[in-house]
Amino acid sequence: MQRSALLLGAASALLVSAASAQELRIGYLNTTTGPGAIIGQDMARGWQLGLEHQGWSKDGDKLGGVPTRVIYADDQQKVDVAIAATDRMIKGDKVHLIAGNIWSNVLMAMHKPAVDAKVGVLSTNAGPSPLAGSGCTPYFISTSWNNDQMPEAMGMVLSEAPIQRLVLMAPNYQAGKDALAGFERAYKGKAAIADRVLFKFGESDFQADISKLRAAKADAVFLFAPGAMGVAFMKQWAASGANREIKLYDVFTMNWVTLGPIGEAALGSFHTNFWDPGSAEPANQKFVKAYLAKHNRMPAHFAAQAYDAATLIAATVSRLGGKTDDVLQLMKAMRKTEFASVRGKFAYNVNGMPIQNFYLREVVKDAGGKPTIKTVRTIVTAHKDSYWEQCPAAMRH
Repeated sequence: MQRSALLLGAASALLVSAASAQELRIGYLNTTTGPGAIIGQDMARGWQLGLEHQGWSKDGDKLGGVPTRVIYADDQQKVDVAIAATDRMIKGDKVHLIAGNIWSNVLMAMHKPAVDAKVGVLSTNAGPSPLAGSGCTPYFISTSWNNDQMPEAMGMVLSEAPIQRLVLMAPNYQAGKDALAGFERAYKGKAAIADRVLFKFGESDFQADISKLRAAKADAVFLFAPGAMGVAFMKQWAASGANREIKLYDVFTMNWVTLGPIGEAALGSFHTNFWDPGSAEPANQKFVKAYLAKHNRMPAHFAAQAYDAATLIAATVSRLGGKTDDVLQLMKAMRKTEFASVRGKFAYNVNGMPIQNFYLREVVKDAGGKPTIKTVRTIVTAHKDSYWEQCPAAMRH
């Protein structure tokens, strides 16, 4: 009896020792240099604030009850750089999951090597459609959206607008093509689509495109131009006077990151988004208040969805009792874990994409005459992406 008790005690001590040695390792792949850094900074700030609110500020601090190390990398908005960083994180740092990813082409490139290595991928921005459909996997989850969803919401809005001729514009890469596909899928209006313009990814000179819009006699434009591309377009748009002739409806172009650089050129434009910054949800109020106090400006949705990612990871690890070695179990559990999201309660679809509301927002003048973003109305509630049914049954969770 005494020998059995000693053996049990020794076994318990080993279990405690193993648990204390547990470490969660997270890679965070972001864009912190080049034109994309305007988005990357906001995303990084939201991620770091989320970690802080969960009690983590440096390597070794606990996240969800487990000592955690975060490894950062700058993809420079380049696929080859992202692949190299992914390889280092997987082989050198032995990460359990890689979060971040602004750009769809970058996510598409790093996703396969990560999943092949049985490393989880948590997107805090990019939502390429192949990963929502035929390429879905339980190793992937998003705290943002599928690329098509905000364009689909704008398609619903413009279906009711009194317009005659419409031009669609987006950069020529995965997310741009997704944006146009999503818009046209949802658009049921009577206006003729006069042109579909796919401009160069990273374009900064839009004078020729704006001239084409006028020549097409468009009375409305649907635009997807993220980051610095959007800032350049909007300034040239206003300088040309086209903003006085043609109504602008955009996605991923106008937000609290780009509003400052664009300024009054954004007035009168409409955009769609999954996030209502004025929501009374306690988690949202806490996030916005803390971000404002720390950075002296409003957060954009890039920060909001990255903040949610840190909160989700902590809640999931805590729910699993600190068990992080089984990455597949960890990634599956994320889809079923309730957490305090800035958008309130929402569900995950079988492909790891959020099922969530989308809102119409407008750039207007505030009481002091400065441009601000106002949520106009809810367009659609509990909106599912359009690809989940293409997710193979064996990959659904």
